[in-house]
Amino acid sequence: MKPGYKSIYEQYRHSIVSGLLKPGDKVPSVRVLASELGVARKTVETAWAILIGEGYLISQGARGTRVNPDLILPAQKPASKQSIVEEKPRAMMEVLRDQQGFLRLGIPSLDAFPYKKWLLLCGKAVRSMQPLEMTNPPLVGYTPLREAIAHYVNVSRGLSCSAEQVFITSGYSNNLRLILNTLATERDKVLFEDPGYFFGQQALKRAAANLHFVPVDDQGVNVDYLLRYHNDAHLLFVTPSHQSPLAVTLSLPRKHQLLKWASQNESWIIEDDYDGEFHYTRKVLPAMKSLDRDDRVIYMGTFSKTVMPALRIGYLVLPRAALARFHETAALTESGQPVLTQKILAAFLGEGHFYQHLKKMRTLYSQRRKHMLTALENIYPHLFNVEVSDGGMHIIAFLRTSTQDVALAEIWQCHDLQVSPLSRWYNQTSKRYGLIIGYTNVRSYAEAEALLQRPATETRALLASSRSSGQTTNEGEIPRRSEKR
Repeated sequence: MKPGYKSIYEQYRHSIVSGLLKPGDKVPSVRVLASELGVARKTVETAWAILIGEGYLISQGARGTRVNPDLILPAQKPASKQSIVEEKPRAMMEVLRDQQGFLRLGIPSLDAFPYKKWLLLCGKAVRSMQPLEMTNPPLVGYTPLREAIAHYVNVSRGLSCSAEQVFITSGYSNNLRLILNTLATERDKVLFEDPGYFFGQQALKRAAANLHFVPVDDQGVNVDYLLRYHNDAHLLFVTPSHQSPLAVTLSLPRKHQLLKWASQNESWIIEDDYDGEFHYTRKVLPAMKSLDRDDRVIYMGTFSKTVMPALRIGYLVLPRAALARFHETAALTESGQPVLTQKILAAFLGEGHFYQHLKKMRTLYSQRRKHMLTALENIYPHLFNVEVSDGGMHIIAFLRTSTQDVALAEIWQCHDLQVSPLSRWYNQTSKRYGLIIGYTNVRSYAEAEALLQRPATETRALLASSRSSGQTTNEGEIPRRSEKR
Protein backbone atom coordinates (compact mmCIF):
# COMPACT_ATOMS: atom_id res chain seq x y z
CA MET A 1 0.00 0.00 0.00
CA LYS A 2 1.41 3.39 -1.02
CA PRO A 3 1.92 5.90 1.79
CA GLY A 4 -0.45 8.87 2.06
CA TYR A 5 0.53 12.42 2.91
CA LYS A 6 -0.13 11.80 6.60
CA SER A 7 2.32 8.90 6.88
CA ILE A 8 4.99 10.87 4.98
CA TYR A 9 4.43 13.84 7.29
CA GLU A 10 4.58 11.68 10.43
CA GLN A 11 7.71 9.84 9.27
CA TYR A 12 9.68 13.01 8.53
CA ARG A 13 8.42 14.78 11.65
CA HIS A 14 9.56 11.81 13.73
CA SER A 15 12.97 11.83 12.01
CA ILE A 16 13.41 15.52 12.81
CA VAL A 17 12.16 15.36 16.40
CA SER A 18 14.25 12.26 17.15
CA GLY A 19 17.39 13.86 15.72
CA LEU A 20 17.81 11.50 12.77
CA LEU A 21 17.42 14.58 10.54
CA LYS A 22 19.22 17.61 11.96
CA PRO A 23 18.68 21.38 11.47
CA GLY A 24 20.04 22.35 8.04
CA ASP A 25 19.83 18.84 6.55
CA LYS A 26 18.45 18.74 3.03
CA VAL A 27 15.39 16.60 2.33
CA PRO A 28 14.46 15.11 -1.06
CA SER A 29 12.64 17.24 -3.59
CA VAL A 30 8.94 16.67 -4.18
CA ARG A 31 9.68 15.06 -7.55
CA VAL A 32 12.40 12.73 -6.25
CA LEU A 33 10.50 11.58 -3.17
CA ALA A 34 7.27 11.06 -5.12
CA SER A 35 9.20 8.91 -7.58
CA GLU A 36 10.92 6.94 -4.80
CA LEU A 37 7.64 6.23 -2.98
CA GLY A 38 5.56 5.71 -6.11
CA VAL A 39 3.00 8.38 -5.12
CA ALA A 40 1.60 11.50 -6.75
CA ARG A 41 3.57 14.73 -6.36
CA LYS A 42 0.52 16.28 -4.71
CA THR A 43 0.81 13.76 -1.87
CA VAL A 44 4.38 14.84 -1.07
CA GLU A 45 3.54 18.51 -1.59
CA THR A 46 0.78 18.25 1.02
CA ALA A 47 3.11 16.63 3.58
CA TRP A 48 5.84 19.23 2.89
CA ALA A 49 3.31 22.08 3.22
CA ILE A 50 2.28 20.89 6.69
CA LEU A 51 5.89 20.51 7.83
CA ILE A 52 6.78 23.95 6.46
CA GLY A 53 3.70 25.46 8.11
CA GLU A 54 4.69 23.95 11.47
CA GLY A 55 8.24 25.24 11.11
CA TYR A 56 10.02 21.91 10.74
CA LEU A 57 11.06 22.54 7.11
CA ILE A 58 11.86 25.65 5.08
CA SER A 59 11.79 26.02 1.31
CA GLN A 60 14.83 27.76 -0.15
CA GLY A 61 13.79 27.83 -3.79
CA ALA A 62 16.52 26.54 -6.10
CA ARG A 63 18.56 25.48 -3.07
CA GLY A 64 15.88 22.96 -2.18
CA THR A 65 13.99 22.18 1.00
CA ARG A 66 15.80 21.74 4.30
CA VAL A 67 15.16 21.12 7.95
CA ASN A 68 14.78 24.55 9.51
CA PRO A 69 18.33 25.63 10.51
CA ASP A 70 16.88 27.73 13.37
CA LEU A 71 14.83 24.88 14.76
CA ILE A 72 15.40 24.33 18.47
CA LEU A 73 14.04 21.07 19.79
CA PRO A 74 13.61 20.23 23.48
CA ALA A 75 16.38 18.02 24.76
CA GLN A 76 15.47 14.37 24.72
CA LYS A 77 15.21 12.97 28.21
CA PRO A 78 17.85 10.27 28.45
CA ALA A 79 16.42 6.85 29.12
CA SER A 80 17.56 5.09 32.23
CA LYS A 81 19.88 2.16 31.79
CA GLN A 82 17.14 -0.19 32.98
CA SER A 83 14.61 1.15 30.49
CA ILE A 84 17.12 0.78 27.65
CA VAL A 85 17.74 -2.82 28.64
CA GLU A 86 13.99 -3.50 28.70
CA GLU A 87 12.85 -1.48 25.69
CA LYS A 88 15.34 -2.71 23.09
CA PRO A 89 14.42 -6.40 23.39
CA ARG A 90 10.73 -5.52 23.56
CA ALA A 91 10.92 -3.42 20.40
CA MET A 92 12.86 -6.15 18.60
CA MET A 93 10.35 -8.81 19.61
CA GLU A 94 7.47 -6.67 18.37
CA VAL A 95 9.15 -6.26 14.98
CA LEU A 96 9.91 -9.97 14.72
CA ARG A 97 6.55 -11.27 15.88
CA ASP A 98 3.68 -8.77 16.08
CA GLN A 99 4.27 -6.08 13.46
CA GLN A 100 2.65 -6.56 10.08
CA GLY A 101 4.58 -5.66 6.98
CA PHE A 102 6.95 -7.00 4.35
CA LEU A 103 10.19 -9.01 4.55
CA ARG A 104 9.22 -10.52 7.90
CA LEU A 105 11.40 -13.29 9.29
CA GLY A 106 10.25 -16.87 9.66
CA ILE A 107 6.88 -16.46 7.95
CA PRO A 108 6.25 -19.20 5.35
CA SER A 109 4.75 -18.38 1.98
CA LEU A 110 1.14 -17.52 2.74
CA ASP A 111 0.07 -17.09 -0.88
CA ALA A 112 1.20 -20.60 -1.86
CA PHE A 113 -0.36 -22.52 1.04
CA PRO A 114 -2.78 -25.32 -0.06
CA TYR A 115 -5.85 -23.74 1.54
CA LYS A 116 -8.43 -25.88 -0.25
CA LYS A 117 -6.78 -29.11 0.84
CA TRP A 118 -6.41 -27.80 4.38
CA LEU A 119 -10.11 -26.82 4.53
CA LEU A 120 -11.13 -30.29 3.34
CA LEU A 121 -9.02 -31.86 6.07
CA CYS A 122 -10.53 -29.46 8.64
CA GLY A 123 -14.05 -30.51 7.71
CA LYS A 124 -13.13 -34.18 7.80
CA ALA A 125 -11.51 -33.81 11.22
CA VAL A 126 -14.54 -32.03 12.68
CA ARG A 127 -16.98 -34.62 11.33
CA SER A 128 -14.93 -37.50 12.74
CA MET A 129 -14.55 -36.11 16.29
CA GLN A 130 -15.32 -38.73 18.92
CA PRO A 131 -16.63 -38.00 22.44
CA LEU A 132 -13.35 -39.18 23.96
CA GLU A 133 -11.48 -36.60 21.84
CA MET A 134 -13.63 -33.81 23.28
CA THR A 135 -12.39 -34.31 26.83
CA ASN A 136 -8.96 -33.31 28.14
CA PRO A 137 -6.28 -33.72 25.43
CA PRO A 138 -3.40 -36.14 26.06
CA LEU A 139 -0.48 -34.39 27.75
CA VAL A 140 2.14 -35.74 25.36
CA GLY A 141 0.08 -35.34 22.19
CA TYR A 142 -2.41 -36.99 19.87
CA THR A 143 -1.11 -40.47 19.10
CA PRO A 144 -1.68 -40.47 15.29
CA LEU A 145 0.20 -37.16 15.04
CA ARG A 146 3.09 -38.50 17.11
CA GLU A 147 3.25 -41.53 14.84
CA ALA A 148 3.21 -39.34 11.71
CA ILE A 149 5.99 -37.11 13.07
CA ALA A 150 8.14 -40.10 14.04
CA HIS A 151 7.78 -41.51 10.52
CA TYR A 152 8.58 -38.12 8.98
CA VAL A 153 11.75 -37.40 10.99
CA ASN A 154 13.01 -40.96 10.52
CA VAL A 155 12.65 -40.76 6.75
CA SER A 156 13.52 -37.09 6.14
CA ARG A 157 15.95 -36.21 8.94
CA GLY A 158 17.71 -39.54 9.45
CA LEU A 159 16.47 -40.20 12.99
CA SER A 160 15.60 -43.55 14.49
CA CYS A 161 12.85 -42.87 16.98
CA SER A 162 9.45 -44.23 17.96
CA ALA A 163 6.20 -42.36 18.46
CA GLU A 164 6.71 -42.87 22.20
CA GLN A 165 9.65 -40.43 22.08
CA VAL A 166 7.66 -37.64 20.36
CA PHE A 167 6.19 -34.98 22.65
CA ILE A 168 3.75 -32.47 21.10
CA THR A 169 4.07 -28.87 22.39
CA SER A 170 2.69 -25.44 21.59
CA GLY A 171 5.97 -24.29 20.03
CA TYR A 172 9.38 -22.85 20.84
CA SER A 173 8.64 -21.15 24.17
CA ASN A 174 6.83 -24.23 25.45
CA ASN A 175 9.82 -26.36 24.39
CA LEU A 176 12.25 -24.19 26.36
CA ARG A 177 10.14 -24.19 29.52
CA LEU A 178 9.56 -27.93 29.39
CA ILE A 179 13.26 -28.72 28.86
CA LEU A 180 14.47 -26.38 31.62
CA ASN A 181 11.81 -27.55 34.08
CA THR A 182 12.73 -31.16 33.43
CA LEU A 183 16.49 -31.22 33.06
CA ALA A 184 18.01 -28.11 34.68
CA THR A 185 18.39 -26.68 38.15
CA GLU A 186 19.02 -23.02 38.87
CA ARG A 187 22.76 -23.70 39.24
CA ASP A 188 23.18 -25.61 35.98
CA LYS A 189 25.13 -23.81 33.27
CA VAL A 190 23.14 -23.27 30.06
CA LEU A 191 24.83 -22.38 26.75
CA PHE A 192 23.43 -20.57 23.73
CA GLU A 193 24.94 -19.55 20.39
CA ASP A 194 26.27 -16.02 19.81
CA PRO A 195 24.74 -14.68 17.69
CA GLY A 196 21.64 -16.74 18.27
CA TYR A 197 17.90 -16.78 17.78
CA PHE A 198 16.63 -13.55 19.34
CA PHE A 199 13.51 -14.97 21.02
CA GLY A 200 15.48 -17.90 22.39
CA GLN A 201 18.15 -15.79 24.05
CA GLN A 202 15.59 -13.39 25.52
CA ALA A 203 13.52 -16.27 26.92
CA LEU A 204 16.58 -17.96 28.41
CA LYS A 205 17.79 -14.71 29.99
CA ARG A 206 14.57 -14.77 32.00
CA ALA A 207 14.47 -18.49 32.72
CA ALA A 208 18.10 -19.63 33.09
CA ALA A 209 20.06 -18.03 35.92
CA ASN A 210 23.42 -19.38 34.73
CA LEU A 211 23.29 -18.53 31.00
CA HIS A 212 26.44 -18.16 28.86
CA PHE A 213 27.12 -17.63 25.16
CA VAL A 214 29.43 -19.45 22.75
CA PRO A 215 30.62 -17.66 19.57
CA VAL A 216 29.75 -18.89 16.07
CA ASP A 217 32.12 -18.82 13.10
CA ASP A 218 31.88 -20.11 9.53
CA GLN A 219 31.80 -23.73 10.75
CA GLY A 220 29.06 -23.17 13.31
CA VAL A 221 29.32 -22.98 17.08
CA ASN A 222 32.96 -22.82 18.23
CA VAL A 223 33.38 -26.09 20.09
CA ASP A 224 36.99 -25.39 21.11
CA TYR A 225 35.76 -22.24 22.87
CA LEU A 226 33.04 -24.27 24.59
CA LEU A 227 35.51 -26.92 25.78
CA ARG A 228 37.95 -24.29 27.02
CA TYR A 229 35.55 -22.04 28.93
CA HIS A 230 32.33 -23.99 29.47
CA ASN A 231 33.23 -27.66 29.60
CA ASP A 232 31.05 -27.99 32.74
CA ALA A 233 27.84 -26.87 31.01
CA HIS A 234 24.72 -28.98 31.45
CA LEU A 235 22.65 -27.80 28.46
CA LEU A 236 23.62 -26.50 25.01
CA PHE A 237 21.06 -25.01 22.60
CA VAL A 238 22.33 -25.18 19.02
CA THR A 239 21.05 -24.80 15.44
CA PRO A 240 23.41 -27.12 13.53
CA SER A 241 21.64 -27.54 10.17
CA HIS A 242 21.19 -23.85 9.43
CA GLN A 243 22.53 -21.60 12.16
CA SER A 244 20.17 -18.85 13.30
CA PRO A 245 20.84 -16.22 12.07
CA LEU A 246 24.20 -16.65 10.23
CA ALA A 247 22.95 -19.61 8.13
CA VAL A 248 26.18 -21.62 8.40
CA THR A 249 26.09 -25.40 8.87
CA LEU A 250 27.85 -27.00 11.81
CA SER A 251 30.78 -28.98 10.43
CA LEU A 252 30.84 -32.75 10.84
CA PRO A 253 34.00 -32.78 13.02
CA ARG A 254 32.39 -30.28 15.39
CA LYS A 255 29.21 -32.35 15.55
CA HIS A 256 31.28 -35.33 16.67
CA GLN A 257 33.15 -33.13 19.17
CA LEU A 258 29.88 -31.99 20.71
CA LEU A 259 28.44 -35.48 20.90
CA LYS A 260 31.60 -36.74 22.61
CA TRP A 261 31.49 -33.82 25.06
CA ALA A 262 27.83 -34.46 25.91
CA SER A 263 28.44 -38.17 26.44
CA GLN A 264 31.51 -37.73 28.64
CA ASN A 265 29.95 -34.98 30.76
CA GLU A 266 26.37 -36.35 30.83
CA SER A 267 25.26 -33.06 29.32
CA TRP A 268 22.34 -32.46 26.97
CA ILE A 269 22.38 -30.97 23.47
CA ILE A 270 19.14 -29.38 22.30
CA GLU A 271 19.10 -29.41 18.49
CA ASP A 272 16.78 -26.72 17.17
CA ASP A 273 15.97 -27.76 13.60
CA TYR A 274 13.79 -24.73 12.91
CA ASP A 275 14.12 -24.66 9.10
CA GLY A 276 16.23 -27.70 8.27
CA GLU A 277 13.76 -28.76 5.56
CA PHE A 278 14.73 -25.86 3.31
CA HIS A 279 17.95 -26.65 1.44
CA TYR A 280 18.07 -25.68 -2.23
CA THR A 281 21.35 -26.79 -3.76
CA ARG A 282 21.74 -30.25 -2.28
CA LYS A 283 19.74 -32.92 -0.53
CA VAL A 284 18.47 -32.13 2.94
CA LEU A 285 21.19 -32.81 5.50
CA PRO A 286 20.47 -35.43 8.17
CA ALA A 287 19.88 -33.97 11.60
CA MET A 288 22.64 -34.01 14.18
CA LYS A 289 20.39 -36.30 16.22
CA SER A 290 20.95 -38.98 13.57
CA LEU A 291 24.59 -39.23 14.76
CA ASP A 292 23.65 -39.47 18.43
CA ARG A 293 24.66 -42.95 19.61
CA ASP A 294 24.52 -42.20 23.35
CA ASP A 295 21.06 -40.55 23.35
CA ARG A 296 22.23 -37.14 24.58
CA VAL A 297 20.45 -35.02 21.93
CA ILE A 298 16.94 -33.63 22.27
CA TYR A 299 15.59 -32.85 18.81
CA MET A 300 13.30 -29.82 18.57
CA GLY A 301 11.01 -29.25 15.57
CA THR A 302 8.21 -26.91 14.59
CA PHE A 303 5.44 -26.55 12.02
CA SER A 304 5.49 -22.75 12.24
CA LYS A 305 7.99 -22.51 9.37
CA THR A 306 6.61 -25.35 7.22
CA VAL A 307 2.83 -24.96 7.66
CA MET A 308 1.84 -21.74 9.47
CA PRO A 309 2.84 -19.90 12.69
CA ALA A 310 -0.80 -19.66 13.82
CA LEU A 311 -0.93 -23.46 14.13
CA ARG A 312 1.14 -23.23 17.35
CA ILE A 313 2.33 -26.82 17.20
CA GLY A 314 5.90 -27.89 17.83
CA TYR A 315 7.43 -31.10 19.05
CA LEU A 316 10.36 -32.69 20.84
CA VAL A 317 12.02 -36.01 20.10
CA LEU A 318 13.21 -37.12 23.54
CA PRO A 319 15.96 -39.51 24.64
CA ARG A 320 14.43 -42.73 25.96
CA ALA A 321 16.27 -42.38 29.27
CA ALA A 322 14.59 -39.01 29.91
CA LEU A 323 11.00 -39.97 28.98
CA ALA A 324 9.85 -40.64 32.54
CA ARG A 325 11.23 -37.31 33.77
CA PHE A 326 9.45 -35.38 30.99
CA HIS A 327 6.19 -37.18 31.73
CA GLU A 328 6.48 -36.27 35.42
CA THR A 329 7.04 -32.62 34.53
CA ALA A 330 4.17 -32.65 32.03
CA ALA A 331 1.79 -33.99 34.66
CA LEU A 332 2.49 -30.88 36.76
CA THR A 333 2.93 -28.14 34.14
CA GLU A 334 1.24 -29.13 30.86
CA SER A 335 -2.39 -29.25 29.78
CA GLY A 336 -1.96 -30.73 26.29
CA GLN A 337 -2.64 -29.19 22.88
CA PRO A 338 -6.09 -29.00 21.21
CA VAL A 339 -6.90 -32.34 19.63
CA LEU A 340 -8.74 -30.89 16.61
CA THR A 341 -5.71 -29.07 15.19
CA GLN A 342 -3.54 -32.11 15.90
CA LYS A 343 -6.01 -34.29 13.95
CA ILE A 344 -5.90 -31.95 10.96
CA LEU A 345 -2.11 -31.85 11.00
CA ALA A 346 -1.89 -35.63 11.39
CA ALA A 347 -3.97 -36.05 8.24
CA PHE A 348 -1.88 -33.43 6.41
CA LEU A 349 1.25 -35.48 7.16
CA GLY A 350 -0.27 -38.94 6.91
CA GLU A 351 -1.89 -38.41 3.49
CA GLY A 352 1.32 -37.07 1.93
CA HIS A 353 0.24 -33.42 1.54
CA PHE A 354 3.03 -32.16 3.82
CA TYR A 355 5.75 -33.74 1.64
CA GLN A 356 4.22 -32.27 -1.51
CA HIS A 357 4.01 -28.85 0.12
CA LEU A 358 7.66 -28.95 1.23
CA LYS A 359 8.83 -29.93 -2.25
CA LYS A 360 6.87 -27.03 -3.75
CA MET A 361 8.20 -24.57 -1.15
CA ARG A 362 11.84 -25.51 -1.75
CA THR A 363 11.52 -24.61 -5.43
CA LEU A 364 9.50 -21.48 -4.68
CA TYR A 365 11.83 -20.17 -1.96
CA SER A 366 14.86 -20.74 -4.15
CA GLN A 367 13.26 -18.56 -6.85
CA ARG A 368 12.19 -15.88 -4.40
CA ARG A 369 15.63 -15.71 -2.85
CA LYS A 370 17.09 -15.09 -6.32
CA HIS A 371 14.60 -12.24 -6.84
CA MET A 372 15.63 -10.64 -3.54
CA LEU A 373 19.36 -11.07 -4.13
CA THR A 374 19.16 -9.60 -7.62
CA ALA A 375 17.05 -6.64 -6.50
CA LEU A 376 19.38 -5.97 -3.56
CA GLU A 377 22.41 -5.97 -5.82
CA ASN A 378 20.77 -3.74 -8.44
CA ILE A 379 19.38 -1.14 -6.04
CA TYR A 380 22.24 -1.07 -3.51
CA PRO A 381 25.43 -1.84 -5.43
CA HIS A 382 28.59 -1.74 -3.30
CA LEU A 383 26.66 -1.19 -0.04
CA PHE A 384 26.07 -4.78 1.07
CA ASN A 385 27.73 -8.18 0.96
CA VAL A 386 25.50 -11.26 0.92
CA GLU A 387 27.03 -14.65 1.70
CA VAL A 388 24.79 -17.12 -0.10
CA SER A 389 24.02 -20.15 2.06
CA ASP A 390 22.61 -23.50 1.01
CA GLY A 391 19.06 -22.73 2.10
CA GLY A 392 16.89 -21.19 4.78
CA MET A 393 14.17 -18.55 4.84
CA HIS A 394 16.21 -15.35 5.17
CA ILE A 395 19.33 -13.65 3.91
CA ILE A 396 21.73 -11.31 5.69
CA ALA A 397 22.80 -8.16 3.87
CA PHE A 398 26.11 -7.45 5.62
CA LEU A 399 27.08 -3.78 5.70
CA ARG A 400 30.37 -3.23 3.90
CA THR A 401 31.49 0.02 5.50
CA SER A 402 29.13 0.85 8.37
CA THR A 403 28.12 -0.30 11.85
CA GLN A 404 24.79 1.53 11.72
CA ASP A 405 22.53 -1.49 11.21
CA VAL A 406 20.19 -0.53 14.07
CA ALA A 407 19.53 2.95 12.63
CA LEU A 408 19.23 1.45 9.16
CA ALA A 409 16.70 -1.15 10.31
CA GLU A 410 14.62 1.60 11.90
CA ILE A 411 14.56 3.45 8.58
CA TRP A 412 13.42 0.33 6.73
CA GLN A 413 10.79 -0.39 9.38
CA CYS A 414 9.35 3.09 8.80
CA HIS A 415 8.73 1.92 5.24
CA ASP A 416 6.86 -1.17 6.47
CA LEU A 417 9.86 -3.44 5.89
CA GLN A 418 10.19 -5.52 9.05
CA VAL A 419 13.88 -6.37 8.84
CA SER A 420 16.07 -6.99 11.87
CA PRO A 421 19.54 -5.54 12.69
CA LEU A 422 22.06 -8.37 12.95
CA SER A 423 24.09 -6.72 15.72
CA ARG A 424 21.14 -7.01 18.12
CA TRP A 425 21.37 -10.81 17.90
CA TYR A 426 24.83 -10.73 19.51
CA ASN A 427 25.58 -10.68 23.23
CA GLN A 428 29.37 -10.43 23.23
CA THR A 429 31.62 -7.65 21.99
CA SER A 430 32.70 -9.10 18.64
CA LYS A 431 29.86 -8.41 16.21
CA ARG A 432 28.92 -8.28 12.56
CA TYR A 433 26.56 -5.70 11.14
CA GLY A 434 23.79 -6.01 8.61
CA LEU A 435 20.10 -6.52 7.97
CA ILE A 436 18.33 -9.87 8.35
CA ILE A 437 15.77 -9.98 5.53
CA GLY A 438 12.95 -12.48 5.03
CA TYR A 439 12.04 -13.18 1.41
CA THR A 440 9.56 -16.06 1.46
CA ASN A 441 6.53 -13.87 0.73
CA VAL A 442 8.09 -11.74 -2.02
CA ARG A 443 6.29 -13.03 -5.10
CA SER A 444 8.32 -11.56 -7.96
CA TYR A 445 11.42 -9.57 -8.87
CA ALA A 446 9.20 -6.53 -9.51
CA GLU A 447 7.83 -6.74 -5.98
CA ALA A 448 11.30 -7.19 -4.47
CA GLU A 449 12.55 -4.17 -6.41
CA ALA A 450 9.58 -2.01 -5.40
CA LEU A 451 9.97 -2.89 -1.73
CA LEU A 452 13.72 -2.25 -1.63
CA GLN A 453 13.30 1.06 -3.43
CA ARG A 454 11.17 2.43 -0.59
CA PRO A 455 14.03 3.30 1.80
CA ALA A 456 16.68 3.80 -0.90
CA THR A 457 17.20 7.56 -0.48
CA GLU A 458 17.45 7.44 3.31
CA THR A 459 19.60 4.29 3.22
CA ARG A 460 22.18 5.89 0.95
CA ALA A 461 22.14 9.07 3.02
CA LEU A 462 22.67 7.22 6.30
CA LEU A 463 25.50 5.05 4.97
CA ALA A 464 27.15 8.07 3.34
CA SER A 465 26.98 10.01 6.61
CA SER A 466 28.38 7.07 8.60
CA ARG A 467 31.35 6.90 6.21
CA SER A 468 32.02 10.59 6.58
CA SER A 469 31.75 10.40 10.37
CA GLY A 470 34.03 7.39 10.64
CA GLN A 471 31.35 4.95 11.88
CA THR A 472 32.67 2.10 9.78
CA THR A 473 33.16 -1.57 10.39
CA ASN A 474 36.37 -3.08 11.60
CA GLU A 475 37.10 -5.49 8.79
CA GLY A 476 38.98 -7.69 11.25
CA GLU A 477 35.70 -8.45 12.99
CA ILE A 478 34.03 -9.67 9.81
CA PRO A 479 35.34 -12.93 8.41
CA ARG A 480 34.28 -13.46 4.81
CA ARG A 481 33.20 -16.67 3.21
CA SER A 482 34.11 -17.20 -0.41
CA GLU A 483 30.66 -17.25 -1.95
CA LYS A 484 29.25 -13.72 -2.29
CA ARG A 485 26.74 -11.83 -4.36
